Amino acid sequence: MAARARLTSFYDNAYVVLPAATLFWAGNVIASRIAVGDVSPMVLTAFRWGVALVILAAVARGPVTRDWALLKGRWGYLAVMGTLGFTAFNAFYYVAAHYTSAVNIGIIQGGIPGLVFLIAYLARGTKAGRAQLFGMMVTLLGVAVVATRGDVSAIATLGFNVGDILMLGACVSYAIYTVFLPDRPKVNGLTFFAGLAVTGFLSTLPLLAAEIALGEFQAPTAVGWATIAYCGVFPSVLSQIFFVRGVELIGPGRAGVFVNLIPVFAAVLAVGVLGEPFHAYHGAALALVLGGILFAERASRARAAAASP
Repeated sequence: MAARARLTSFYDNAYVVLPAATLFWAGNVIASRIAVGDVSPMVLTAFRWGVALVILAAVARGPVTRDWALLKGRWGYLAVMGTLGFTAFNAFYYVAAHYTSAVNIGIIQGGIPGLVFLIAYLARGTKAGRAQLFGMMVTLLGVAVVATRGDVSAIATLGFNVGDILMLGACVSYAIYTVFLPDRPKVNGLTFFAGLAVTGFLSTLPLLAAEIALGEFQAPTAVGWATIAYCGVFPSVLSQIFFVRGVELIGPGRAGVFVNLIPVFAAVLAVGVLGEPFHAYHGAALALVLGGILFAERASRARAAAASP
């Protein structure tokens, strides 16, 4: 009973589940780098969701059976959301990495929270307070520090190519997904995720077929299979469940700010897993990102408290 209570407490704390989700997504960045040359992008995208479906078949059968009547009327919504948040983001990301620099990817990916605020405003009229916007800008500064490795002059040498456009497409896809998560069916979280995983997996199949037709297919090596296994369990299953829960607890705009932790966590993981050096700018970036999130969250809670009767 004590263990179950701790698990429930973990799952009901947005400031635990959201950093955990971004940590596992950062691990996806490292895994993707390791897998280069060992598995092609669409194979990785499709197979990771195949792994996720196997896991969900084992753990989500009960909730799906109970919630089926509520779920079956929302397959259109699930198809769009699974395609945007699961397939499109990863497909754009994995292909973009072959055409653009890590500096560009870091800066562009750091724009997701800003896109969430913009799309939430355009689609729903949701407004961000000045303090939230300031906190977001501080976190973006931290991302920029990581992306440029503390060298501001690196920005002047940036060039934009098809990879940058693809990465922007990935960010827009995930921002739209984040904004419309609150419209999810009122079902168990595992049921909802299982529905998204099914539609996400099915929407990868045409992309996999295109990769094969273009002669770009690469069967996984041992390293490739290990990468697929990691991606299928952590960023595909646990991160998605945690992020959905975080959005449910504090809303898409506030949850989206936590995405800025991904490049910072990725830098830290690169030190431990890939043996890359840890520099002073990594520490500065971590302080900026965490400080920006803390400032935005405190401001949001203060605003909510002032608005409540």
